[in-house]
Amino acid sequence: MPHPFEHLDAATLIQWLGEGRSLTLVDIRDPLSFAQGHIPGSRHLDNSSAAELVEQTPTAQPLVVVCYHGHSSQQAAAWLAGQGFSEVYSLDGGFVDWAHRHPERVSR
Repeated sequence: MPHPFEHLDAATLIQWLGEGRSLTLVDIRDPLSFAQGHIPGSRHLDNSSAAELVEQTPTAQPLVVVCYHGHSSQQAAAWLAGQGFSEVYSLDGGFVDWAHRHPERVSR
């Protein structure tokens, strides 16, 4: 059975952001971790804000899910795909890898 989402590496995400590609970037880490650092342009997503995201975000727009290490984001990406999003990605390596490789691309 195919995955309802795809894996995305940091290099591709950087390329997309550099091209100004229209996408939604959501970070599912805990609120304090998000506040201490996140990928620029991302928004925090938790159980209380998920319904709002589903209602307000175009389902055809690419949706990239970020967690700590790229594991929890896979479950969240699968759930979001089940909500009707047609192009869902899980960021490989998560925020920890992103911050290690691209510290200049972290908003605090």
